[in-house]
Amino acid sequence: MQSYEQSLQQTREFLLDHDDYLVVSHVQPDGDAVSSTLAVGWLLSCLGKNYTMINEGPIPKRMEYLWHASEIVNMSEQELPGPYSHIICVDCADFERVGRTQRYFAEGAQIVNIDHHPTNNGYGTVNLIKPDAAATAEILFDLLKVVGVEWNLEIATAIYTGLLTDTGGFRYSNTSPKVMATVSELLSLGVNGPELAENLLEEMTLPQVKVLNRALNTLQMSPEGHIAWVHVTPQDMIDCAAENEDLEGIVNYPRNIRGVEVGILFKVIHENAVKVSLRSAGKVDVAALAQTFGGGGHTRAAGAKVEAPLEQVIPLILEEVRRHL
Repeated sequence: MQSYEQSLQQTREFLLDHDDYLVVSHVQPDGDAVSSTLAVGWLLSCLGKNYTMINEGPIPKRMEYLWHASEIVNMSEQELPGPYSHIICVDCADFERVGRTQRYFAEGAQIVNIDHHPTNNGYGTVNLIKPDAAATAEILFDLLKVVGVEWNLEIATAIYTGLLTDTGGFRYSNTSPKVMATVSELLSLGVNGPELAENLLEEMTLPQVKVLNRALNTLQMSPEGHIAWVHVTPQDMIDCAAENEDLEGIVNYPRNIRGVEVGILFKVIHENAVKVSLRSAGKVDVAALAQTFGGGGHTRAAGAKVEAPLEQVIPLILEEVRRHL
């Protein structure tokens, strides 16, 4: 098995040897996914390569300040000529996380898989995976160093954004000495850390507050107090004029209750499908739990989609959480 340093070099060679890339992140992209997409695009532009950045849906509005964020194609609104023979997947824990963008992958396409999820199964032709990295953006920081391009404020801000969001404002256990050393270097390039923290972690939209209120009104706890959960329905989303990005962070409210080991958000997609978001205080590996249902993620933050009605999904997930506890 090759080392991380060897994987960095192999990725560098892939980027230099080919052209006309399709850059893809996971469906419903978060800060790390968007930042990583744009960091790869920025790198390819520095190398004089042709590339297209795409996602199955829209990127969060609060990410629109990032370099060329408006160039990420929302395939729900725009068709691409395709197919592409050289694909760069970022922050996709498994191949299915690319969603419907795979329709643009040519048969036998070569894929670079850049990711930090421990559940990643190495689906790429080239796999640049570092499970102990705080974010995919941290891996891209290393890749940019290996390629040797000259940094500027725009790329520093993108990398910082990925690290900031995936560490919860540098509060989570994945905030390593390496992360802080990286952040120090990015701040020295002029990144406005306080402003980004305010915009990305503190500021809330009115629909976000309204849907949070709806969710908290559904709060339930297990008798022993170790599991807490909330749910959100499609009607809640309509009534609150909320979008998917407005749900980010809601799962932390049940998780943050004293004594709770696992917090859960059940987001009803339709009458026979529920998206389950899981957060752990540390005793439960929710990534392993999510894999039971075809999902994945990190030890303390993971998710899965379960094809069943909400009233069936809740007891199913609770039983599995109790088993892991």
